[in-house]
Amino acid sequence: MEGSIKFSMMKRLRNGIIGDNAKRISLAFIILWLGLSSLFSNPSYSEKGIHKMNILLVPVGEIDKKVIERLQSDLGKIFNKEVEAGQGMSNPDYAYNKKRNQYLSTAILKTLMEQKEYMAYGKVLGVVDQDLYVPELNFVFGEAGQKAAVISLTRLRQEFYRLPQNQTLYYKRALTEAVHELGHTYGLGHCRNPQCVMFFSNSLMDTDRKGSEFCLECNRKIPGEK
Repeated sequence: MEGSIKFSMMKRLRNGIIGDNAKRISLAFIILWLGLSSLFSNPSYSEKGIHKMNILLVPVGEIDKKVIERLQSDLGKIFNKEVEAGQGMSNPDYAYNKKRNQYLSTAILKTLMEQKEYMAYGKVLGVVDQDLYVPELNFVFGEAGQKAAVISLTRLRQEFYRLPQNQTLYYKRALTEAVHELGHTYGLGHCRNPQCVMFFSNSLMDTDRKGSEFCLECNRKIPGEK
């Protein structure tokens, strides 16, 4: 009888311990699940996870939607990455130089890099339809930093030089300059090969000659990115 009582008490004690352990495990699982749910539902975390390798196109001022759409499609093929069209920025009046009647590309680039909503993306390309410059040059087609770049469409039009409109050539030039500046964000410098997209364009003749393709040497310098 005494043995039966002891066995019954031990059984209840063991069941109690097992029950307490099970409760602790269940509670720990619930806490872990809630923590993970909170983490993955956090917008900043999910955006970084989804967009960290993508390229974001940002219209700066009024930009023809067809240009953005074409760039979005063609850049995606060239870099083998998802290219998204982001919410545009206002006209860059802050970058305007009245004496030169041009816009300082460095100021626009700085503003792009300061936008927190763009930081979730791997690369950011601003597209502006204003004539750009840097102090040491008469004009630039674009400028790039480590993560962001900006290009100008203004001097890519035939009409800028009082020539008949040529939309095909205009789109080709826009793509070439976009690839060139994004190439800089992937660590590429200027190339000596005049047929390579990374060749420095002193004029549109250079841009038209080289096109939007990387030479083999430059292509090898961005492993894992394309």
